[in-house]
Amino acid sequence: MGSVNAMLGVWVHNLKPEILEISDKFALRWYGLAYLAGFVTGYFVLKWMAERKLWVVKPDKVGDFIAYSALFGVFLGGRLGYVLFYMIPTHGFGYVMSDPWVVIRVWEGGMASHGGILGLTIFAFFYARNTKVSWPGIGDGLVIVSSLGVFFGRIANFINGELYGRVTSAGIGMKFPKELLEPENEGNLRAAMAEAKGADPERLGQLWQAYDQAPNELRGQMFEEVMTVSRDNPAVLEVLAKYVETRHPSQLYQALLEGLGLCLILFMMRIRWPRMPHGVITGTFFILYATFRIVAEQFRQPDSAWVVENMVTKGQFYSVFMFVIGALFLVFAFRGKTGRLGEDGSKKNVSGR
Repeated sequence: MGSVNAMLGVWVHNLKPEILEISDKFALRWYGLAYLAGFVTGYFVLKWMAERKLWVVKPDKVGDFIAYSALFGVFLGGRLGYVLFYMIPTHGFGYVMSDPWVVIRVWEGGMASHGGILGLTIFAFFYARNTKVSWPGIGDGLVIVSSLGVFFGRIANFINGELYGRVTSAGIGMKFPKELLEPENEGNLRAAMAEAKGADPERLGQLWQAYDQAPNELRGQMFEEVMTVSRDNPAVLEVLAKYVETRHPSQLYQALLEGLGLCLILFMMRIRWPRMPHGVITGTFFILYATFRIVAEQFRQPDSAWVVENMVTKGQFYSVFMFVIGALFLVFAFRGKTGRLGEDGSKKNVSGR
């Protein structure tokens, strides 16, 4: 479960991303369980709100809403967002065109939270039109459980050892061996693999002999085998730790800020002011999420090219547009254009749809 340097307070990450391995090609992963936990928790929260007339969707429609929003909002929006915002700018449009199936291979890069939020926003708009309920009113419930989804997703990122933080000079922090898989760390990866063989020659001796002849994509799989051995052999983990730097566990920062913390703020707003205009909670979500994301990006290692070198990351850049969206929701809400929950939970004014 990792290694701790008690003097420096440094923890070396080697958590296993799989919960249960069924075969060489199929396994139950924490990442998938995180999304499932988000949808299940979201269902119960929204059902609770609907039954108490704190949301515009009727209780018997919550299950269908969650199912459709998961497919057309989270997965479609999140994956297309990753492809458009990160994959194409990094690898080029030709990379996607040469292998279109990469678009649905979510395990290659994952999904973008900004894309998922945009996808949910668009889905909620069309759902509102079809069901003739307030679009901002739908959003006021949706953003609360979306924050929970962000929380579970960031915890899964942490377990996977991905999207780690920037290097820290503080006496405490974490080391993420997956840093060695970055292209600029090829030399350190080779040196770590060679030294790891000496720490466990029985299990890693043959692996090292095949390393230099293996193509790059197989070297990543070989490294995963070294990580597997490190979970049983602390000496191997100590070797890997020598070749990586101490970093911020930014996934946990984001889980607490953009996820759990934001969810609690929005939920308390809903409970404290049940008759506030539709869209106030939605607008607050966009503004606070953007604020928390910009703050967290100061500690997160940029996972794609900078927008402004060493100043503005892509995550921060995309968050600026969320301020604008949030402000628009608030303006329309406080101008009385969106309606509010009535005594029976219905919408009083539908002009904002």
